[in-house]
Amino acid sequence: MIPHVSRLLELWRIAAHYRLDTLFPADELPEKARHALALIRLHPAAWSSKERKNPLKLKLALEEMGPLAIKMGQLLSTRRDLIDPEILKQLVLLQDRVKPFDSQVAQNRIQQSLKADISTLFARFDVQPLAAASIAQVHTAALHDGREVVVKVTRPNIRQQILQDFEILQWLGERLEKRLEAARALHLTEIIQDYRQIILNELDLTLEADNTRRMRHYFTGSSMMYVPEVYMDSKDVMVAERITGVPISEVETFDRLAMDRADLAEKGLTIFFTQVFRDNFFHADMHPGNVFVETINPSNPRFIALDCAIMGELSKHDQMTVARMLLAVMNSNFMQLIQIVHQAGWIPPDTDQDALAREMRRTVGPMVSKPMDQLDFAGILVQIMDIARRFRLEIPPQLMLLLKTLVHVEGLGTDLYPQLDIWKLAKPILTEWIKSNANPVKNIKEIGQQIPDLLLGAHDLPSLMIDSLNGLKNQSAWHEKQLRELQNMRLQMEYQQKRSWIFGSLIAILLSIAIISPWYVSIILIVLSSLFAVWRMSK
Repeated sequence: MIPHVSRLLELWRIAAHYRLDTLFPADELPEKARHALALIRLHPAAWSSKERKNPLKLKLALEEMGPLAIKMGQLLSTRRDLIDPEILKQLVLLQDRVKPFDSQVAQNRIQQSLKADISTLFARFDVQPLAAASIAQVHTAALHDGREVVVKVTRPNIRQQILQDFEILQWLGERLEKRLEAARALHLTEIIQDYRQIILNELDLTLEADNTRRMRHYFTGSSMMYVPEVYMDSKDVMVAERITGVPISEVETFDRLAMDRADLAEKGLTIFFTQVFRDNFFHADMHPGNVFVETINPSNPRFIALDCAIMGELSKHDQMTVARMLLAVMNSNFMQLIQIVHQAGWIPPDTDQDALAREMRRTVGPMVSKPMDQLDFAGILVQIMDIARRFRLEIPPQLMLLLKTLVHVEGLGTDLYPQLDIWKLAKPILTEWIKSNANPVKNIKEIGQQIPDLLLGAHDLPSLMIDSLNGLKNQSAWHEKQLRELQNMRLQMEYQQKRSWIFGSLIAILLSIAIISPWYVSIILIVLSSLFAVWRMSK
């Protein structure tokens, strides 16, 4: 059954009222898209609409459709390479110029949420909003000690609409996964569920406050980025330090101040790679309304981080995979790229890896071989993702979030400085990070820290092996050899378990010594541990 039919009908009415079908040239669209546009024209709201020639009709329609539609517009506003300039002008307005809600409602929410009167909380509160966006709006104010602040307050009554819209998206995603292999390979419903949680988290400003404090900690004393201090927070309200800066999209201001745009763009990319690989905590909502530049010292400007509601994190495994993948693309080593993706477990077993490498070489190769000032990094990532879709590669949702963010970051960087050389900047950062994290002593220490968990988990290994064997019994005949080998392993493990505490204790002691010893002593002890393990297993 189709969920929330009344909500779908409302979205149809809005699209018809603003005649969104007139935004697209029908003769350039696929047949199914033309049918969808024709459906818009069938609604009675389209027949007498006066909005057909309104230059802001897309912005107004997305505002009326609600927070999810506004978010989509914000994301598209960063893709100047894909969006028609006239449409882009409307989408840019969604970054911080959404229709505000009543300021008295905002004050009531602040007082209720922070449990104090406005006059008790602030020496001055400015009724006119400074900015308004999809989830919240911002007012300026001053604390009683004179500090200038911004007060962010969430919009009332939007949670229910967001939940309804996600139920519709989930319903559509499930049907697409049943019909399209590409949707299944991308884990479309899983992505929708992840995005649902991300948006719902945005409604809780305590999470944004925690993210902001964490980001501020990582960049304390940084000459590249400044993160404002948070003073008060609750679920619906956040009070933070007011900063002065210029939106990253106002490049004319940077030129007027004689700022080095190339240096600024390189700083921005360095910050992003630092967030991903040093901190494993990256800003995943990088539209221009969230990125400002401090201009107090034009010769050494800093970025200002705003709106830390949507943040991304990767597992250690995915961090290493991403770094190696990017280096492989930079080196045009597509067979290595396929091997990395295969090791990550993202390639289905029946995939022709040679064909996949040939397709990468054919499609992405010419793009990578262009001169540096002609490289389209975003286009390369889009092509790789398209190939991943066609070959049914299974990309984790968090990695999709990272790649989407990287595309937008690269777009912001090239807007600042079109000749930006992302390869030259990223390659040494990635190479150094891989070297650091492949350090054997560092890995030994990490293993040593996990010894208690490994020893506790050893108790469950025989039962886990038995469960696995029972599950494999129903597989096809070619598994028989593997089953016999696993059966032998199970018997050996049950026998070895009785004496494993001696072996485990010695390994733990050796590794503990290794952790605090010089690297050459560590290597010797690990070799001795391994030889002892082989000897014990031969008994």
